[in-house]
Amino acid sequence: MSVAETVPTRAPRKAAARRRPPAGVLAACTWLAVVVTAAVLFPLLPGFDPLRGDFANPSAAPGPGHWLGTDAAGRDVLQRTVAGARASFSVAGLTIAVGLLGGGALGLAAGWFRGPVDRLIGFATDLLMSVPTLILVMIAVSLRGPGLTVIGALIGLFTVPHFTRVVRAVVLSLGERGFVQAARMIGTAPLRILRREVVPHVAPVALTFAFTATTVSIVAEGSLSFLGFGLRPPEPSWGGIIAEGRTTLGSAPWISLAPAAVLCLTVLALNYLGEHLRSKGGRG
Repeated sequence: MSVAETVPTRAPRKAAARRRPPAGVLAACTWLAVVVTAAVLFPLLPGFDPLRGDFANPSAAPGPGHWLGTDAAGRDVLQRTVAGARASFSVAGLTIAVGLLGGGALGLAAGWFRGPVDRLIGFATDLLMSVPTLILVMIAVSLRGPGLTVIGALIGLFTVPHFTRVVRAVVLSLGERGFVQAARMIGTAPLRILRREVVPHVAPVALTFAFTATTVSIVAEGSLSFLGFGLRPPEPSWGGIIAEGRTTLGSAPWISLAPAAVLCLTVLALNYLGEHLRSKGGRG
């Protein structure tokens, strides 16, 4: 067989290899799919009750019937870990909604109008970033009472400055691009330029940063719950379950280790995907 005949068969294989995502990306996506699917579907199964205790098997080791063991009250650790995932992802979703919408709007305004508007928004974001986030959230939770809505909205509020800076930087760079300058020169309305020329370029960058904000919100919610400022026990959250099991680490380590492992792997997967998207965007 000639060299010319082998080239066409090798080229598609090389192209397919380039298109194939790295093993780390596949592993991260698979893990997140498993966690999200479990959080959505497990509560629909009959017998799912993370608050019900098996009083005949308190602090039981992992095994048939209780695959991740039980806690000191006989509650199934697997079910409580899955329910904790629902709490963490609920807080993360609200955080991203507040941060992305609020920070995106402020970043667009600062980068587009510049001048006094940019300085005013910059001062406001600097002021908000100077506030100790967890302390203020703990104060607010103490006054308003714990709840996913309160926690998610407050954490989201403190991600607004970061989204603002990311979006502003992209808008400033786009303002010097030829297609934006051309749209201005022909008299296109500013809102139309923003909607058709700027936002489509800003959205991928903002969504990539959303992975980082998601990990921040999950860790913050877990920290608050661990410190007793999250959901009220016995409502499950990853940080709360870890806190409940810290007194029995010597005799029943699975109570804390199971949710801690899920929390760490979820944060690791989100960080890895975020870094991959950032590096891919940088090469593009």
